[in-house]
Amino acid sequence: MICIESLEQQAKSILSQVHYDYFAGGAESESTARANIEAIEKIKLWPRMLRGKYSDTLQTDILGCQMSGPVIVAPTAFHRLAHADGETATARAVAANNGLMIVSMASTTPMEEIAAAARKINSDVNLWFQLYLQPDAEFNRYLLDRITTAGFKGIVVTIDSPVFGKRYRDLHNGFNELPAGLNCPNMEDGKGNLRNIEFDASLTWEGVNWLCEQSSLPVAVKGLMHPGDVDYAIQSGARTIILSNHGGRQLDGAPATIDVLPAVAESVARRVPLIVDGGFRRGSDILKALALGADAVALGRPIIWALAVNGEQGVVDLLSTIDTELQAALLLCGCRNKQDINRELLFINQ
Repeated sequence: MICIESLEQQAKSILSQVHYDYFAGGAESESTARANIEAIEKIKLWPRMLRGKYSDTLQTDILGCQMSGPVIVAPTAFHRLAHADGETATARAVAANNGLMIVSMASTTPMEEIAAAARKINSDVNLWFQLYLQPDAEFNRYLLDRITTAGFKGIVVTIDSPVFGKRYRDLHNGFNELPAGLNCPNMEDGKGNLRNIEFDASLTWEGVNWLCEQSSLPVAVKGLMHPGDVDYAIQSGARTIILSNHGGRQLDGAPATIDVLPAVAESVARRVPLIVDGGFRRGSDILKALALGADAVALGRPIIWALAVNGEQGVVDLLSTIDTELQAALLLCGCRNKQDINRELLFINQ
């Protein structure tokens, strides 16, 4: 495994320019996509010395999902654009790593096949399913039945997409549909009709509450960015909050997720698990997020780069590398246990 920057360059050389731009691109000027990475880099780790080795575990529990570490695979669409094995390869890698994968509604492999492939590696694999609530309530119920029957352990509802972000790379490339032979099979209804994913600008917290009441599985909300929305999410029934700006792919000009993490973590106040994504690339990045109050960190684009370069094994190698980097960062910072992972670990030069 090589550094993430080199991994991305390898992926870029493998993918078509159109498909690379789809994965790499952000909304409008892409300032938020860049800010996610730059804001993490501005925060420095402030090590302590000669305090002994780290004696705690990195194991992480999110709503009963036991994971080997605090790294989650974020929901990303169209894995088969990156590799022929698509989401099944990613899921198998996550199962081997004893991690957690959030499968996208826009996966290019049916949710049932993804779950079955992962269970061949780990019968107790942790899979959640991400969805956009559709205007058709009956289709939402049908989708919930499929998710539950397939054995997923949680549902993630994306709340930051009343409309589709304006992504100029895709517009320039004319990328508005999948190549022949690829589609989004999770959008097939009970009659065999393949639907388009619809974004619902009328969605409110009442819709989230409806989903929580309809679902037998715990529901996480993804796309929350403001501490003022935390109480609404929890009161609506959300069992986990995912702090996310959609990788800078929706609203350009929004702040970096790590910059708002302290305020959101303070508002959450440990009432529910808090996951963050957006620009995290290596183990030291993960440590910064944990020190600022996150319980886990979700990775999006790095997973795609690893998948493109070497399929299932590429994702296995990436997750292993990040785990090794995180362990090294803990030791280099003088962390003895999880209690040492706090804001005193950080040097933030304003």
